[in-house]
Amino acid sequence: MTRKRMSPDLYFALTLIVRMAVTTAFLLAATITAERAGPLIGGLVATLPISAGPVYVFLAIDHGAGFIAQSALGSLVTNALNVVFAVTYTLLAQKRSLSVCLAGAYAVWFAMSFAVEKIHWTLTAGVLFNVAVIALSLWIVHPLRHVRVPPVQTRWYDLVLRAAMVALLVGVVVTLSFTIGPTLSGNLAVFPIVLSSIMIILHRRIGGPATAAIMANAVIGLAGFGIAVVVLHVTAVPLGAPLALSLTLAVSIGCNLAIFLFRRSAVNR
Repeated sequence: MTRKRMSPDLYFALTLIVRMAVTTAFLLAATITAERAGPLIGGLVATLPISAGPVYVFLAIDHGAGFIAQSALGSLVTNALNVVFAVTYTLLAQKRSLSVCLAGAYAVWFAMSFAVEKIHWTLTAGVLFNVAVIALSLWIVHPLRHVRVPPVQTRWYDLVLRAAMVALLVGVVVTLSFTIGPTLSGNLAVFPIVLSSIMIILHRRIGGPATAAIMANAVIGLAGFGIAVVVLHVTAVPLGAPLALSLTLAVSIGCNLAIFLFRRSAVNR
């Protein structure tokens, strides 16, 4: 008796559902921590590879190491745009409504995405772009990152919103990666879905300035994420995707931990 094999379309649909569910679990755990731990830890947790990490794992399963290396270069460029996204929200959130803040942040993000798409990016150019953007952004948000963040009680519909947002992101990236190529896949892998979910959920509850403090602290966290993406780009081919992704995660966590320890020691002096 021969066993009937599962159709490729059904197999893809089932694996996609599993991938979306796994990534959603990571996101929920991380964003709940971000809401309850204060602006510094919140900003650092929000910039860990919460959604991008699982997306890259699934891209590595479907594609080779060369695809991952090229995708990482796309993610590096988009990381600088995410810094601008966080800074735009931070400035607008001091006095504006959530809808205005989100509209402004996304308008700037998409405008810059369109502009940088016309540039042929190298690793050196991507690194210099991130350094310039992050340095300027840290100077801009420095006075806005110390606002007290009151405790927040998570509601069930917040979890549903976040789950839906990240599940949609994973589904889109994994599905389109076969047709849009590595660079655009890398761009979409770091789409600011986690930052957006935190803004949407917290702005109305704790106010714009307090939520903006988390985004202001996220800027330095995105610097650490940028370093991790560079590591992925450089090591994906020589080390292979599994080892390179593991090393990238360790670098991302290590950078944010070092930032936290440095900031805490500076406060205690």
